[in-house]
Amino acid sequence: MPVYVQHEVLGKVNDVFNAETLWQAPGLALFSRRPLLRDLLERSPREHRGRAPTRCFSHITLMLAQDEVDDDRHLTRGARVRDLAQSLTALHQKDFGDLLGSDDVRYDVIGTDALEPGQVEVKFGHAVYLPAAGEQPLYTVETSRDSAIWQPVCPIYPQQRLALIGHDADVASHAVPSWPFGTAGAILLINDGPDTPIEVQVRPKGAFDCAFDALSGQYVVTAKGDPAARLLMRVRRAGSAPIPAPVAKPAAVWKPRAPANVDSGDTAVPFSHRPAAAPMESDATYAPLAQQRVSLVGLALPCLSRYRDTGAVSMEIALAPSLMLAADGEAAALTFGVNADDQLYALSSAGRQPIAAPATFTPVDARTVDLLAVAPAMADRYCAVLRLPHPVAAPVASGARFAFGRSAPMLAALRVLDSPRFLRLVSGADSASADRIGLSRSAFSFEAGAGGYLIGRLSATQALYHLDDKLGFVASIGEASAEQPYLLPAGHHLVAGHYVLRFDA
Repeated sequence: MPVYVQHEVLGKVNDVFNAETLWQAPGLALFSRRPLLRDLLERSPREHRGRAPTRCFSHITLMLAQDEVDDDRHLTRGARVRDLAQSLTALHQKDFGDLLGSDDVRYDVIGTDALEPGQVEVKFGHAVYLPAAGEQPLYTVETSRDSAIWQPVCPIYPQQRLALIGHDADVASHAVPSWPFGTAGAILLINDGPDTPIEVQVRPKGAFDCAFDALSGQYVVTAKGDPAARLLMRVRRAGSAPIPAPVAKPAAVWKPRAPANVDSGDTAVPFSHRPAAAPMESDATYAPLAQQRVSLVGLALPCLSRYRDTGAVSMEIALAPSLMLAADGEAAALTFGVNADDQLYALSSAGRQPIAAPATFTPVDARTVDLLAVAPAMADRYCAVLRLPHPVAAPVASGARFAFGRSAPMLAALRVLDSPRFLRLVSGADSASADRIGLSRSAFSFEAGAGGYLIGRLSATQALYHLDDKLGFVASIGEASAEQPYLLPAGHHLVAGHYVLRFDA
């Protein structure tokens, strides 16, 4: 098996900054009690023909006790560390010049808390690469246990051929945070150049199952026979935008919901935008035959900075392991939140991390959750749209006009955020339903017709947005009334408050 990464501890050294002492013991190496750096490189060539070495490794990381590196930085501004790297480079070129070819010799001296003073550890191998001065990464590698909290592992540089990631730096060139497979195995990344995708292999072969999810742009690595031991990995071009969220076709699922609490307060809107309340229009009589339906397919995360006078500190939406909205007290697999400064974040058992839209998450098995970016015309009110993996549907009758809002009984089952538990307020503020942020008591009216749905705006403060069948922005709905309604085609969406509603024929 190739030497992907070789670690060796040289043992106690009187002067760790003496290059000659680390390179080769005085006298014949045959009688040396322990191999030093020159001997290690000679015994483990990069390439050989028969027993004769033809190339040697030229990128070497030297690790010293952190205290000794810190002392050098304090006393000499790091001069002894720099001199050690330069002296070892010169010795390497002198003794192995015929085995280098066109390779550059590069040494990096770093500190580690794992070593005692006087100990020296070296690392080299096929998967050890030290970038040239000014060389910028070509790829970045990140891993996650739940697709919400991503942690950086390593960069991959244009001239770097291999990288080995695993449990710790003793078995790999880079350690993976929260590696779930114990000390066994590693993941090998192969770089064939900027025009070729990174190739991913597991070592040893057969230890893991590794599959690439093209929609999310993630590798899913699971242990053989133990799918619960899972690691997600993504390899992205350095500085590139995140992979766009895939367009999924959500299935309509009926989810019963407890009746909403009675809410007698006004809609929370920015103070400077509060006109006199518009008269509320009563709901029409229910028709006996329901042929159409309205589905809640997404939740719009608001810009809380618009509502500072309400005392809102953050708003959080938790998804259970089933990817349904988590019930009160139920353990959450993934939580999406927005704070008073309009910063998005995700919470999971792995911790809290800032996020940005668009993004795709895989908190449970291979099922994904999409966080969509909002159009510029909606960005003053919303930070992102959370597409629900399990939409909630309710039937509606044709030939009758209904109202949607905090005080409207129609479609109350779709107002899933009508509870104080989603909204965190400053200490001392009265608890309030999350629906108070942006949804009027009577927001809009709708009536199913032959050409789609007739939408009327019932509150002067209620913002309404028309999205197409793929959740693409179409228009902001301004003046619309029962007499001159706005026509929403069947299968298109309406955004009101936090709710992204699809109106189906």
